[in-house]
Amino acid sequence: MRILILITGASGIIYAQRLLDNLDPKDCEVHVAYSKYARQIIEQELRGELRLKEGVIMHNPDDMNVPYVSGSNPFDAMVIIPCSMGTLGRIANGVSDNAVLRAADVMLKEKKKLILVPRETPFNLIHIKNMELLILAGATIIPANPSFYSLPQTVEQVADTVVARVLDHLGISHNLVRRWMNKPEEE
Repeated sequence: MRILILITGASGIIYAQRLLDNLDPKDCEVHVAYSKYARQIIEQELRGELRLKEGVIMHNPDDMNVPYVSGSNPFDAMVIIPCSMGTLGRIANGVSDNAVLRAADVMLKEKKKLILVPRETPFNLIHIKNMELLILAGATIIPANPSFYSLPQTVEQVADTVVARVLDHLGISHNLVRRWMNKPEEE
């Protein structure tokens, strides 16, 4: 599986970090790009750099000389985590003026998996209409709404409740959180 992870400037970099922590470049080809605004949020929320495993391929989000901008070389999945409402809106309305937005456009037109993880609250009507457009176009929207039935004890465990849903939709097995109604010994 070839996966592109895009990180935007929305708060919630922990979701991207935990997703990257749980993807193994030995099992799938992992590519990462992040926006210039994400750089600021990474520095603020992670107090430094993303932790990337050996084998993860980094890209400049404005470089159009990358494989994922062409329908002749589509990736299997793309996850935008966290996804700013600006990015979501541009994708919903067909704006593809950089490589990442073009990649999202390619994923939709090639009917590949596009997962957006917005971290915004509350939603306004424009957000909802843009999400509706994306869902109708074939995208999956997984809002960064953590669950608490697994009784998470740390911030990472709270974030993992969202990351687990992303991994589920990618078809990647994991043991990040207890499944609903599973007893601990059934996991």
